[in-house]
Amino acid sequence: MASIRDVVEALARRDGVDAVIILGNDGLPIDSRTADGVDPEDLAALVPSIIQACDQLGRHAERGALVAGVLEYGAGFAIVANLSADAKLLILSRPRANLGPLLYDLSRHRAEIAGLL
Repeated sequence: MASIRDVVEALARRDGVDAVIILGNDGLPIDSRTADGVDPEDLAALVPSIIQACDQLGRHAERGALVAGVLEYGAGFAIVANLSADAKLLILSRPRANLGPLLYDLSRHRAEIAGLL
């Protein structure tokens, strides 16, 4: 059976992925794999407020709570996702990364990933 570390490492090995961080609601990393110079603790601390703001938008727009979101920046993408009530996910990728298969796999396997925590 795979562990959460196995999942993090598998996601981090995908082409174009620079960072994978699984974190708790408190903004502390549970497990992570990041490129050199990327501080997982600093990034993880930001994610709960991002998800909270997205949840508020979803409620006001009558769309419900955030499941996953993709943010595009000049130097790449950030994917944020709710894995469970207690765990969140952040993935950083380069600008030319093919996110389609990654997003599909996250959607398909979200429950299994959360079950490993």
